[in-house]
Amino acid sequence: QVQLQESGPGLVKPSQTLSLTCTVSGDSITSNSYYWSWIRQPPGKGLEWIGYITYMGNTYYRPSLKSRNSISRDNAKNTVSLQMDVLKPEDTADYYCAADRSYQHILAGRADYWGQGTQVTVSS
Repeated sequence: QVQLQESGPGLVKPSQTLSLTCTVSGDSITSNSYYWSWIRQPPGKGLEWIGYITYMGNTYYRPSLKSRNSISRDNAKNTVSLQMDVLKPEDTADYYCAADRSYQHILAGRADYWGQGTQVTVSS
């Protein structure tokens, strides 16, 4: 059973960089063909896929967010991280780490495993 736990700052100022970490337990991030993703949900809106990193270390991003985002992993710590640059107030959202063996499920918001989410507010 894969378990995911997000961590990071709850409040970030506009133009700053957001760094979130997803700690994975129950399986290795380098095995079993998982796609490890970041997804967010702005207040009152639906889920928005940000990007994912595969078990092989390849990354893919939502085109509209690609220029500001970077997903990386630390194999020794079994963590997946998201870095988002030049934050804007519209980046305010609940941010989730999610995992599935199907990238289609990830894109559809139907991943098998989800973290509890972490709230990020972008405000001065």
